[in-house]
Amino acid sequence: MFSNTTDLDLRLIRVFLAVVDARGITAAEASLGIRQSTISTQLSVLETRLGFKLCERGRGGFRLTSKGERIAASARALLAATNDFVVQVREVDRKLVGTLAIGLIGQAPLTENARLAEAIGAFRQRDQAVRFTMTVAPSQALEEGIVNKQLDLAIGYFWHRVPGLSYTQLFAERQQIYCGRGHPLFHSRKRVTVEDLLGFDWVWRSYHVPEEQLPLTQRHITATTDNIEAATILILSGGNLGYLPSHHAEAFERRGLIRAVERDTFGFDVPFHLVTMRSSVEKPVVKAFCDDVFKAFGIKAAHA
Repeated sequence: MFSNTTDLDLRLIRVFLAVVDARGITAAEASLGIRQSTISTQLSVLETRLGFKLCERGRGGFRLTSKGERIAASARALLAATNDFVVQVREVDRKLVGTLAIGLIGQAPLTENARLAEAIGAFRQRDQAVRFTMTVAPSQALEEGIVNKQLDLAIGYFWHRVPGLSYTQLFAERQQIYCGRGHPLFHSRKRVTVEDLLGFDWVWRSYHVPEEQLPLTQRHITATTDNIEAATILILSGGNLGYLPSHHAEAFERRGLIRAVERDTFGFDVPFHLVTMRSSVEKPVVKAFCDDVFKAFGIKAAHA
């Protein structure tokens, strides 16, 4: 009784379907390239394996039995599935496949987001079948996502270095001090000093920002946030000074809602990095995408 499929069975099934398609053993001889006696023997072997007769053959002509008709239909489905499997194996061999999980800090400059989009477009031109997932989260959550293998890579501001992760700087974002229309400094035309800044309330980041070098350790912080939108609202209220990315603040400045405080004196650059697990860079999908990102950002080689 037929209980499993062997390579021999597949060959016999192909012979059987060739006979069915040719509507007889004699006609199948040419397409199979084997003698009629051999074809007849192979059909008999298949029938023995199955435990029932597939067709009537002889002087009366060729005719499928009812079971033979059902087996022919099932055999065609089996061979089609086998061919699909072969195609899929070939695709796996030649394509980048799988899922690429990307984390972003959000609120990046439009020019830098355009470069990231360029990298994605270049990656899509590769011989690939990759599904993208993209997550926006704070920097610490992005690093945790990479460590926990929920993310393959992340792009954002990372103020410390986690062992086992690789950091490559992509660009820098300019941070400036801003005040809202209702703030005392908004309409002031006198030069603002560090001592002046110490006399006002501040909104500050809930995370460390080592790039800020002003001697303002005694500043009066009355609000904290890790979100640019929230900081913007507090600055717009006129009650707080605070840092904002210059590209983000530009639209509010044009409308006369906020003003940069001593743009040429106060400010600092925040580096944005692409971060991956050191080991994951060896994965073909991650490596290929990182290569496209580095090219889009004009980086010749990654550096930790």
